[in-house]
Formats: sequence, C-alpha cells, structure tokens
Amino acid sequence: MGHKSACILITNDDGIYAEGLFALKSALESVGRVIVVSPDRPRSASGHSITLHKPLRLNKVRLPDGTYGYSSNGTPSDCVSLGVLDVVGEKVDLVVSGINWGPNLGWDLTYSGTVSAAMEGAIMGIPSFAVSVASYEEGISFEYAARFSAFLAKLLLTHELPPDTLLNVNVPNLPADQIRGIEITRQGKRRYSGKIEKRIDPQGRLYYWLGGNVEVGELEDGTDVKAIAENKVSVTPVHLDLTGYAALESLRTWGLERFR
Repeated sequence: MGHKSACILITNDDGIYAEGLFALKSALESVGRVIVVSPDRPRSASGHSITLHKPLRLNKVRLPDGTYGYSSNGTPSDCVSLGVLDVVGEKVDLVVSGINWGPNLGWDLTYSGTVSAAMEGAIMGIPSFAVSVASYEEGISFEYAARFSAFLAKLLLTHELPPDTLLNVNVPNLPADQIRGIEITRQGKRRYSGKIEKRIDPQGRLYYWLGGNVEVGELEDGTDVKAIAENKVSVTPVHLDLTGYAALESLRTWGLERFR
C-alpha cells in the first residue's frame, strides 16, 4: 500500500476547532487521506468513556482550511467508533489522536481522552497513536509535534506493532534545535495533589471545582516523565492488557477459592 492511498482517521479531546488538530491534519495530508471526526467541544480528561444512554449526533462542519470534517456530541472514543464504523466507509489504516494541548504522561493515561481515543483504535485492531505537546503555555507550538506525527505515521504504515498495542507520544514545547532527541520509554508515575474547592453559586447552592497540582517526585530512568524533563520526545508503547502480573502468584495464595 502506498502512503498516499492510506486512510487516516484523526480525532482529539480539545474539540473540532483546536489548533493542534489542524496542525496534525495538515502534516498527515502528506501521508494519506485524512478524515476528521472530533468532539464538538473540549472533552479533556474524559477517559475512555463511551456514550450509551443518549443519542449521538454527527454534523458535517466546514473547517478553517476550507475542507470538511465531522463533529460529534460524543467522547473522543465515540468519535473513533463513529469514524471507523460509519463515516469512513472503507478500511481505516491508521488512527491518530491529538495534537493535545498539554502532556499525557505517566498516570495521566488513566484520565486522558486523547490517549483513550487511540486505545479505541487499537481495540478495533487499527494501528494507532496519541500525540501531545507537554505544555499548557499560551502560544504553544505544534509544528515539531506535527512533523514528528507524519514521520511516525509513515513508519506505522510499514511496520507492525504487537497485537493490542498503541503508542503514546509526548513532545516538548521547544524549537526543534532545542529538542534532545527521541527516546523509547515506559510509562512513569505522575500524580496530582488532591484539591477540592467548595463555592456557592448565586442561588446559594453549593458547587465544587476539582483541582490539584502535579507532584514532582523522583524521575525514574527510562520513563516518559523523565524524557520530557530532559527535553526529549517520549514514545511509549502502551498495551491494552491491564493485568497486574506481579500480583498474580501472591493473590493465588490468599485462599480466595475457599469462599462458598
């Protein structure tokens, strides 16, 4: 299959008009035919939720570059399903989610709508990756991440990942000459300090804001978290199997089978 004949489905969790989505679309058009199916609003931290108890809507929308894509009231994972099963109408060769505004490192993957969309692609047996720029700064640059995404897309169209595997990519928010290379990493640890703000609305009713700051602990060698701290691009293979293998043998000694 030539690259130009490849069908590439892209989505994100920042919404249909997010700058990172258009940077990704523009870069991937050098690789194949790009179809956009994206949430109609920001859906950050939506995880791998799917919509089961209300109708999903799909609207054809004009994009800033004059082409057309599709927006949905669903989650990023919904958008992948809608794209693969309805919109595209042919075999999807690659699913790419991003480019996210902000990092998806370590335990962020548990919450990430961006990464979960790529997981949905992997569940469907389609080569998939998620890509994020690891910064929340204003004026973030997506240029390097977009170029790297096109490079990686070409590789994924000619190389085979192991079954049930996707890639999670994080890119420093730096000019190309300040990025210190590409590192293949494992998932690190990145937690947030728990914080809840209680407020009163104008009607006198209580409401809450969830928040918290990143707790920076020891940076472990070989992790996505450390690679970004060292101004490197992190590429992490992620497996759909969440089994805690290290606990299997210990758990078998607990005597759970004695329950009647």
